[in-house]
Amino acid sequence: MEKTARRFSMPAINARQFGLWTFATVAALFLLWRAWIVLFVEQTYDLEAWITLLVAGVVLGAIYALIALGYTLVYGILFMINFAHGEVMMLGGFLGFFTLDFLNSAGFTDNHPIATIILVFVVGMITSMIAGVVLERLAYRPLRNAPRLVPLISAIGASIFLQNAALRIFGSKIRNYQNPSILPRGQGWVVGQGIIGDGVLITYTGVLTLGLSILLMVGLLLLIQRTKVGKAMRAVAEDKETASLMGINVDWVIAFTFALAGFLAGGGGVMWGFHNGQIKHTVGFMPGLKAFTAAVLGGIGNVPGAMLGGFFLGIAESMGPAILGLDFQLKDAIAFSLLVLLLIFRPQGILGEVLGRQG
Repeated sequence: MEKTARRFSMPAINARQFGLWTFATVAALFLLWRAWIVLFVEQTYDLEAWITLLVAGVVLGAIYALIALGYTLVYGILFMINFAHGEVMMLGGFLGFFTLDFLNSAGFTDNHPIATIILVFVVGMITSMIAGVVLERLAYRPLRNAPRLVPLISAIGASIFLQNAALRIFGSKIRNYQNPSILPRGQGWVVGQGIIGDGVLITYTGVLTLGLSILLMVGLLLLIQRTKVGKAMRAVAEDKETASLMGINVDWVIAFTFALAGFLAGGGGVMWGFHNGQIKHTVGFMPGLKAFTAAVLGGIGNVPGAMLGGFFLGIAESMGPAILGLDFQLKDAIAFSLLVLLLIFRPQGILGEVLGRQG
């Protein structure tokens, strides 16, 4: 009877898989057809526009990658998604704004613009780091041995709580970053003038965002691969019980991981403020969701994968509507559609998952 049941159940599974692959293939062919029409038939955009969109996508992807690293670090160790991570980024952005506003009003920025930028980043990143540690201690540690759905619900509740707490504390007013004079928003270097039309604007804030993001990513990789703390993190991710028997303080390592994830998210929040100019209590929700998507695209638990996924998603979001000839308001739909298609063809992500044991 078991062999008979197995024989009759297999065609249903194959049919479901065949249906998914058929849908994904048709969707991919449709996207390629639309891209061919826009790029080679209609030729809606010139080379200058494409390069401008690419540059914008790279800068946006750098922010997504920084936030995505927090998701993948936490998931690699605890096998849970910290859905409050976007709000951790938002808190860093807010404290960065208030620090910048205070320094501007005190006249410190005019005389020490570089020191101002450094202080804004330091305060924003430390704030998010503290928020990450507090979240782990209050919302996640008591539920560490609970079924995996329970911490997930706790993370969603923490996200809602932080959004509403920020609304009550900071208000619903949109805050505008008043950048120092050496870092004007929307200004920069014009590259390729006379070669590709009027040239492409490379903004100062974009260069700062990309450069600092790459620096933080390289620093994270070196920390994980070359330091004792990094080895402890990898050991805890592989097997918590064995790591504990080897003398590793598992609670401390997990708290450090949340602190590190918050530190990176805070940098992303300040970058968002300097580059985009505006911040409010809901500013972390969509970037946080996109960063989670980037982490899944690259391969959850895979640090290089999170970086690659962030840049891939940022470029796809920036250039996707233009390539497909769609309204730019549909960029979010395009980003999540790419996630669905990729997960059908490659469920483990671009670079594959890197996960240890759940014990």
